[in-house]
Parts: sequence; structure tokens; C-alpha cells
Amino acid sequence: MKFNRLSPAAIYLIVFLLVSSCAIFSKRHSTLPPAGTFGVDQTSLITQRDTSEPMRVFKTDSANDYTLLRSKSLDVDPFADSVILKKLIRAMYLTVTDSASLGVGIAAPQVGVLKNVILVERADKQGSPFEAYLNPRIIQYSKMKQDCREGCLSVPVTRGVTKNRSYAILVEYTGFDNKPVREMVEGFTAVIFQHEIDHLNGILFFDHLK
Repeated sequence: MKFNRLSPAAIYLIVFLLVSSCAIFSKRHSTLPPAGTFGVDQTSLITQRDTSEPMRVFKTDSANDYTLLRSKSLDVDPFADSVILKKLIRAMYLTVTDSASLGVGIAAPQVGVLKNVILVERADKQGSPFEAYLNPRIIQYSKMKQDCREGCLSVPVTRGVTKNRSYAILVEYTGFDNKPVREMVEGFTAVIFQHEIDHLNGILFFDHLK
């Protein structure tokens, strides 16, 4: 290979281009949201809406919605995200209790937000309150299974009986004080947790029917 000596002008031009490229990359990189926080698009989706109205439920019969529903979500930081997080939880509650999308649980991806947040109707508690859970993970499953007829707000028409849901699960999640919490959940409420946590991992209930 023949090597040609570069002129001083050519060397100056190359150095100038390299420095300019690094500056551009640094500027773009600095605009990325820190880990754990909501991005610009997610923040707009949550805040630029009528806060008294439910959010649109993403559905599997839309190609774009389906792609998002099959994506994995990211954790939230209760301190860094507190303002947007409260608005998201309120919006999710309005959505899951709306007559057009009534359900017993909902996950943030179902309203287009890829964050690890779910709402669960606690049928095992007095008054069956809806409760929000941040960054939930199932760390232990019982060997005992239960059959459960399931549907989904995001899956039109389809219903089916899942036979591989654990009767009891040990759930770990982040409290609003940013401390880890563990809780044992049983029965139908355990099914709701399993269904909603699946959403955070891009899994849909009909995957369990195969």
C-alpha cells in the first residue's frame, strides 16, 4: 500500500472535522434523558391531555401499538419522576375504571408509556381498592397453579383460560419512599399481578394459551 504524505492544510481540515463531530455528538448525547426519568415524548403524552379524561388504550390490532406492547419497559425513580409519575398513575386509574375500558388491572405500556408501573385492583382487600406498584418483579412462584379465564384491555375480542398462572407469588416492588417492598399475593389477585407484570416484559396473556 502506498502512503502519501498529507499537506498541512489537509491535516488542519481533518482535525477540524473531528473536533466538530465530537462537539455535535456531545451536544446530542447530553439531551438524552437520564436513566429512570421520563423522556420528552412520554412526558408530552402524559401531560398534554385533558387530565380529567382517560388515556387511549393501545391495542394489538394496530401494528404500531402492537410493536410497543411487545417492548420491554424501564424502571422509574419515585423521587426524580414524582410529578409525572403521579399524573401517569391518575391517568391510568381513569382509564382502567372508564366504562369503555373497564378492567381489574392496567400497565403503563397499555397507555403508550414504557415504564414499569402497574395498577391492580386488590380483590383480596376490603373495598377492592386500586393500588399502584412501581418496578414490580415476581421473585418467587408457587408450584401450585390455577386456571383463570383472562381477557385484556389491549386485546380485542380474544378470551381464554390460562392454566399456568401460579396460585401464589412473592412480589418485590419499589415503594414511593424508594425503598424495596416484598409481598406475598394469592388467588385471583396473584393472576392480575402476573398478567400486568407480563405487560412490562412485552408478554401478552394469549402467549400462555399456546
